[in-house]
Order: sequence, then C-alpha cells, then structure tokens
Amino acid sequence: MAAVGAGAAGLMASIWAARRCPGWTVLALDGAERLGAKILVAGGGRCNVTNAEVRAKDYWGGSRRVVQRVLAAWPVSETVAFFETLGVSLHAEEGGKLFPNTHRARTVLDALLRAAREAGVRLVTGCRVTGLERTAAGFVLTTGGGPVWARTVVLATGGLALPRSGSDGTGYRLAEALGHTLVPPTPALVPLVLGGEFHRPLAGVSHPVEVTVRAEGERPVTLGGSLLWTHFGVSGPVVLNASRHWLRAQLAGRAATVTTNLLPGERFETAEAAWQRRTAAQPRQSVQGALADLLPARVAEAVLTELRIDPRVPLAHLPRDGRRRLLNALLAWPLPVRGSRGYNYAEVTAGGIPLDEIDPATLQSRVCPGLFPVGEILDVDGRIGGFNFQWAWSSGYVAAEGVAAALD
Repeated sequence: MAAVGAGAAGLMASIWAARRCPGWTVLALDGAERLGAKILVAGGGRCNVTNAEVRAKDYWGGSRRVVQRVLAAWPVSETVAFFETLGVSLHAEEGGKLFPNTHRARTVLDALLRAAREAGVRLVTGCRVTGLERTAAGFVLTTGGGPVWARTVVLATGGLALPRSGSDGTGYRLAEALGHTLVPPTPALVPLVLGGEFHRPLAGVSHPVEVTVRAEGERPVTLGGSLLWTHFGVSGPVVLNASRHWLRAQLAGRAATVTTNLLPGERFETAEAAWQRRTAAQPRQSVQGALADLLPARVAEAVLTELRIDPRVPLAHLPRDGRRRLLNALLAWPLPVRGSRGYNYAEVTAGGIPLDEIDPATLQSRVCPGLFPVGEILDVDGRIGGFNFQWAWSSGYVAAEGVAAALD
C-alpha cells in the first residue's frame, strides 16, 4: 500500500494498514521534507486532537449518513484510547476540545511518527507524487524519485487550505484523472474581510454573538459563539464556522447577507422588555452605560456612534422609536462581507470528492477500485473544535481496514 500524503489522515491510515497487513510493505509518501506541518500549527500550536462529543451534525458537505457511519467505526473513545497507547494523554477544555496534556502539538506528531515507524511504515519525505495511473496489477505513482508501484493507494493529500504546508490541490487532479468528479472547493474555517470602517477601531475585542448567513434560495444558518473584531474584518470561532456558508453561496452565485445578533439568545420582544425594566429601575442611567452593561464598552460606543444616538441621553429620555431602532440594530447588525482571507488563512477546505463516489463501509472508491480517499480531500468539513482531526482519524482508520480487506 502507498499513502499519498503523510498528514493526520495519511499517517493514521498507514499505521493501521501496517498493523493489519504485517506481510505487506506500507509506504507513506509526502512532498514535504518535514512532516506534520498542519498538525504543528493546529490549535495555536497545541493541536486540538478531537472533541469530547462528535456527531454527524458537526459536519457539512456530503451525506451525513456516510459521515455518521465513518465516525461510528472509529469514535472519539477510540481516538482517546489510541493516543493513550502512544503515550499522549488528552484533557478537555472549553467546548469539549481535547488537547494533549503537554499542550504541545509536537507531542502528537512525534507519537504518530513513532507509531508509524514501529508498525513498519516506510516514511518517504521530499517525494512529491505528480501522477497516479491505474493498471491491471494496481497503481503506478509518478514521483520525482522515479515510479512507485502499489496494489492499493490511500489518497490523503488534503485540500487547498494552508498551502505552505503542502496542500496545493494535487490530490484533486490525481482523483479526477482516475475518474472522480469534484465538488468545487472553497476555503472554510477562515476569517472574513469586511467593507466599511466600523470594525477597525474594535480590533482585538472579542465577545459572544450569534451570526446568521442568509443565502438566496436556502434556509438561513444561525450559529453561536465568540466573535473577534480585527483590523481587516472579523474572526473568532463563530465567524470561522459561518465562513463556509457565505463562501459556498458565493461559489453558487447566490446573493448572501451576514448579520450578527450582538445580544445572543435575545429576540426583539425579550430584549425590549428587559430594556424597559432597566429604564424603570434606572431612569437616569445613560444609554451608553446601559449598553456597556450588555456589550464590551468599545462595541457599545461604536454602535451608538454608527446609529447617531447621543450616548449621554438618560434611558428615560430615549424616545420609543430610538429604543426600537437601537434594539433592532443590535439584534441584526450587518456585517458587510467582501470576501475571506483565503486558503492561506483557512483551517480546512470545503468541497472535494463526493461521498456518493465512495463506499462508506471501506472508503474505497466506487469508480477506481483500490483507491481510498481519506480526510480533507473528501467533501466533508467540520466546525471548529477538533472535528476535522476526528474526521482524519476516523476516515484513516476505516480506509486502513478497507485496504486490509482488499489485500487479504
């Protein structure tokens, strides 16, 4: 077996293929001289290995039924136990994110590389695969070091996110050459660039919100979490999760708007009732003071400036129309998205090989027997919080089992 790509999914598939097929040679080929670039930068250099609770609804893209089947074959409990056997203990943080106890991504990568070597995997670095041909006996891989023959191939090249790590879309071209179609890719989990100037003085401020993406012809998508204002626009977990929905709409040529509820969990009726109670209890409090109790002070000031509401006005003197205008704005503040920061800043790629072209039981290609696409190259992208790594571990394991059955 040859794995094209030795990132998270490729290493997982290689380790288990070598363990399941001790009589076979398992090669893991990667164009980078140093492996695991994405693992090392993940989670701020700490590597968010997985999440305490992973469900199919945490993913977008292809069939959730297929995603659920793959996740069930290698659930979070197996991931935690697997890394424990490698000497990497995990702990949970906010949102169920599981990190290594060392707080170092290097711990995760070193453990995977050690496990691969101990299983007998031949790790070949600086070996870029530029061609992949199906033959009667298997596959011929074209590399800079000459041709490589393999009975089966695990395609684990990733997508286009973080191209400096080696993800340049080569896997897509290899898959298409073997008969696969492609769901057009876009960045996902990527910061968004805004027009206007509202965001600039707020750079560095973070607070909880709800973000809603409304795309023409589709149901609105509302997500909650922390938003981070930046000099170029917005980032933070909720924006990263929402980004794929805006970008997919752009790709499809559908008009899309993005708004943020600055009072997460509130709707107009409840927000107005709360504001009226505050007015009755503290009629002399300024609008600025009342709003600063609900939002970071800089955001409150920026909102009032944008709406041209005098921040010094006492609550009791704020006209009904002014109050309603303020509340409606807070509940649906427009984010004038102009674009994203692109693949250089994206954590994952949306789109890829359609899941209906893959056998969900083994991840073997339905159009090219012996080929097993895994990880990010498939049309599956998870939300932030360790879900994309879990997809890498689960899909890598399922493919390895499929390889073992094919070689049996």
